[in-house]
Amino acid sequence: MAADLSQCAEVRGVAAHQAMVSVVHSLPLEGAAGQETFDLAAIGLDDEARDRLLRAWNRAVALYADRKLGTGELVLPHAQAMAVILAALNLDLDTRVAALLFDIADDLPDYREALLADHGTTVVDLVTGLERLAPLRLLTRNSGAEQQTEILRKMMLAMVADIRVVLIRLASRTQTLRWLVDQKVTQGQEFARESLDIYAPLANRLGVWQFKWELEDLSFRLLEPETYKRIAKMLDQRRIERERFIADAIVRLRSELANVGIDAEVIGRPKHIYSIWNKMRAKRLDFDEVYDVRALRIIVAEVRDCYAALGIVHHLWSPIEGEFDDYIAQPKGNNYRSLHTAVVVEDGGSLEVQIRTAEMNQHAELGVAAHWRYKETSSVGKTAIADNSYDNKIALLRQLVSWRDEVTDSTPWVEQFKRAALDDTIYVLTPQGRVVDLPQNATPLDFAYRLHTDLGHRCRGARVDGQMWPLNKPLRNGQTVDIVSVREGGPSRDWLSATQGYLATQGAKRKVRQWFAVQETAETQAHGRAFVTRELQREGQSQANLEALSAKLGFRNVEAMFVAAGHGELGQRQIQLALRSDLQEVEPTPPVITRRSRAGESQVLVVGVDKLLTQLGRCCKPAPPDAILGFVTRGRGVSIHRNECINFRHLASRHPERVIAAEWGTATDGVYAIDVQVEAQDRQGLLRDISELLSREKINVTAVKTTSRKDATARMSFTIEIASTAALQRILALLGEVAGVYSAKRI
Repeated sequence: MAADLSQCAEVRGVAAHQAMVSVVHSLPLEGAAGQETFDLAAIGLDDEARDRLLRAWNRAVALYADRKLGTGELVLPHAQAMAVILAALNLDLDTRVAALLFDIADDLPDYREALLADHGTTVVDLVTGLERLAPLRLLTRNSGAEQQTEILRKMMLAMVADIRVVLIRLASRTQTLRWLVDQKVTQGQEFARESLDIYAPLANRLGVWQFKWELEDLSFRLLEPETYKRIAKMLDQRRIERERFIADAIVRLRSELANVGIDAEVIGRPKHIYSIWNKMRAKRLDFDEVYDVRALRIIVAEVRDCYAALGIVHHLWSPIEGEFDDYIAQPKGNNYRSLHTAVVVEDGGSLEVQIRTAEMNQHAELGVAAHWRYKETSSVGKTAIADNSYDNKIALLRQLVSWRDEVTDSTPWVEQFKRAALDDTIYVLTPQGRVVDLPQNATPLDFAYRLHTDLGHRCRGARVDGQMWPLNKPLRNGQTVDIVSVREGGPSRDWLSATQGYLATQGAKRKVRQWFAVQETAETQAHGRAFVTRELQREGQSQANLEALSAKLGFRNVEAMFVAAGHGELGQRQIQLALRSDLQEVEPTPPVITRRSRAGESQVLVVGVDKLLTQLGRCCKPAPPDAILGFVTRGRGVSIHRNECINFRHLASRHPERVIAAEWGTATDGVYAIDVQVEAQDRQGLLRDISELLSREKINVTAVKTTSRKDATARMSFTIEIASTAALQRILALLGEVAGVYSAKRI
């Protein structure tokens, strides 16, 4: 056992740290050994804080008894080991107490009141945060897809307001892997894979090297036991030779650094088996070619000393090309800072050297845990953050969802989440355990549309954590959402209302608008089809080729012809002329009467010539100051159209030589027929309110058509006489203010 501990210490870290681990899960809970374990958990605490930790320790002993975790490990030694691990990271008393009482909710349902009285609100919040993370244990184990694993990493951080909850969770997983390695439990590989996928990258992002290397090595040992043993054996075979070389190199470096006035600590660096194996695999190297098998770390006082020490190292030994990294000038994403270099030494082998300041080294080893600094106060159990300058660094942890260092997949899905920010994102679950990301204030409707467009259309309700939930009530992190849908149906226009708050995501709003646009197009096509069919029957040509007819009329297909007919852009006369003769020109329908000014002048000038016979096209109903063009008809003068008129474009494409310029005259007292379409909530008195508005504004209405639809909306078409489009804009604005009106537009 002693030999095994010695080997693990040389391979994985400091011997004292590994010995401490063995004490926790191998010795009795009472007597001298139990006292020794408690002392490890209470490192750095004063007498008052030790008393409070002891109360939590005794409560854990009384509560947990012989209860076991799902792995088979006893709860009590697991909790005590977590406290010891966190004490080794110099975390505060509240964190250690919360670790001891992490599973109290299963034994004491009203634990909040008991903890509040004995340990204060901070411990209550930490234990509650751990309880909220508990459901993730099963989800992370069954996530499967790489994308789901990535979201789960983010979700773990999104679900906790205090980063210490994540540190306790990492300590728990580290202890679980230690126990699995010692016990050789069969389900160890499942936990190991989960740890490599989620927990080790999370520890790396937080910069807690102590967790990262041990999680990786223990997971690797469970997943690839033979490979782990082979690398460990190769390290052990050369251990004496390596230790002798490291000792000589330390003496030499200290002497050279002292000669130039640099006060430095030079130590051998622990070996990380998983890292060695990764380099061998990624770079296809033999064991002898891995540069960090022999490694030193130089710790100095100032940043400038780092670069001076680098010069000394490169003076003593030749640097290996391409093996220098300056993480001081360009820190890693987790704020890791250090100089890395690899050199060739006298025996022809390689040596890796890391150079950093003491502050950089503390952050590299402990990450965020090193900066969660507290100062003792006179009151027992009260702590305060001592280093306010680090608040900004803690705030940066709220942006951990970028995961730039860990994410290597460049698919659009992953890139989308790289750009996400944690404070702007929530993570909720489907009943099957799939994690779905949504922006803050997203509702169950947003959730439904994110899952599937059709599910969003048919959504009629939602259950959140088993309870009915309003469709316009925002969701929260970690909730499980189950959508209640109907077999057939569509969205409501109320969902687009900004004041009612049904939808927060632009994607969902776009899908709702598209649904209504499709319904409107289908309805328009149906009206147009009925019109064309009726005209074909009237002409006795109900079996006419519709494709040929649409092409003759200048449409790209039959559907476009039906839409034009439904909008009134294709008239009866055009269809008649197209059916009766291939030689006869298809021209606009009978004209709207041209109105003249008091002086008798035409209101339209054609190429500068007044009083030329002109007529306004009924298909587009132009009015000043619309941009207009003329088309010379056969025997009926010049037909005036708006530039964007679809009928005019068809005619102009076939006979460009008959297009002439036109502009509005100077007369100001004419009126023009214009079609207006109003969409509104179908309610009693709607037509009356609109009619009263038009009457009050002295607007003459020459035609009205109203249609009620299944979704409780009404579409109304009015032909009104107006003096100009400027006056039209005012009328449209007034119509938009009528209660229940969704839109009012010119058609």
